[in-house]
Amino acid sequence: MSTRWTWLLGLIVLISIGGLVACGSHYKASSDGLVIVPSQGSGVLQAFSFNLSNGHTAQIDTSPGVAGKPTAIVLDPSGAFAYIAILADPGIANSVTAIGSYKINSNGTLAATGTAVPMKTLPGAGAVRPAAFAMDSSGKFLFVADEATTDSSGAAVAGSVSVFSLSNGSVTELPNSPFAVPALLGGTNANVLALEVTKTSFPAQNAACSGTTAPTTENLYVADAANNQVFEYAVDPSAGTLTPVSALNAPGVATGSVPSAIAVDPCNRFVYVANHDSNNVSGYTICNATLPPSCQSGDGSLVSTGTPVSAGNGPTALAVDPRGNFVYVVNQLSNNLSGYKISPVTGVLTSFTTVGTGGNPVSIAIRGDDSWLFVANNQGASISQFSLIPASGILTPVAATTTDSFPWGVAVK
Repeated sequence: MSTRWTWLLGLIVLISIGGLVACGSHYKASSDGLVIVPSQGSGVLQAFSFNLSNGHTAQIDTSPGVAGKPTAIVLDPSGAFAYIAILADPGIANSVTAIGSYKINSNGTLAATGTAVPMKTLPGAGAVRPAAFAMDSSGKFLFVADEATTDSSGAAVAGSVSVFSLSNGSVTELPNSPFAVPALLGGTNANVLALEVTKTSFPAQNAACSGTTAPTTENLYVADAANNQVFEYAVDPSAGTLTPVSALNAPGVATGSVPSAIAVDPCNRFVYVANHDSNNVSGYTICNATLPPSCQSGDGSLVSTGTPVSAGNGPTALAVDPRGNFVYVVNQLSNNLSGYKISPVTGVLTSFTTVGTGGNPVSIAIRGDDSWLFVANNQGASISQFSLIPASGILTPVAATTTDSFPWGVAVK
């Protein structure tokens, strides 16, 4: 009898421990958010749930190993799929530079939808090298910033823009992709580090444009870090092909030194660019059908909002909050995050907060309900997490979450 009761007690303890472990990795869409982090140390994607009330995080899943170094990440608008950039790793057999696709299961786990799609190979230069992503509002197209590379002789090869069509997790590169960046007379080979597309779906509520009709046309803005300028393309809404808009090409609109990130506000009013080497942020008004006074045409061209605002050291990523009221800038070399309020009339930024992050922060993501903000810290392997007050933009830090080594991106659902 004693032995039986001892065995039963042990079983109850094991079940209890199992329940605690399950709770620690639990994800429920109605009460939890989901954070996905590509980490280069072991070549994995990690998924974490976080409680929407208190922000407490718990690891759910680590994907099967990625055959390379995962970097940029973006989720489709429905949050059903995650797309990542993969850089070839010479230490891994058959590793290629590619775009990977993962299905996000209802329990927060991740599953590859198939073999990663290799980037195209340029004659003599190897595969183009993806640096950043942008996705259109419908989740139909993925735009990829291809940074400058070198060919087999060591000569520089200009950056470009690759475009992929997306369908239920499948990824197909357009036949005429990658698209060339217009050459600048007297300039150097373009180095494309960032890009962003205008919206064709406006926030349902709480934004200045809520309740108004979004445009059906799209413009893609591309930052050239080698020549310190932004180019503009019109996007074919059916095919996804890109056509340079002459008003913003050769030369484009001037930025600060080494533009490394770009964002469009959710109402298509303004564009903001983080300039890594000049430690500031440039702002621009988008000239559209409403033709603000500073504009002479409605073709999506950009007009400066004035003198760039100061940031921390090495601003390398930025995001506009989902209501279009604030801009948050990741300062890679000063290990902090700068917050700015957007003037709804002029687009001018006014600094209102600076908060610390982990070491070498490289990426930022804001949840769609405007309540949580995350930063991936490459040094020290962590993600910084902040609760966000939508009305004021104020950030309150909560405990950081440890990740696999060298996280290089972050996305939140």
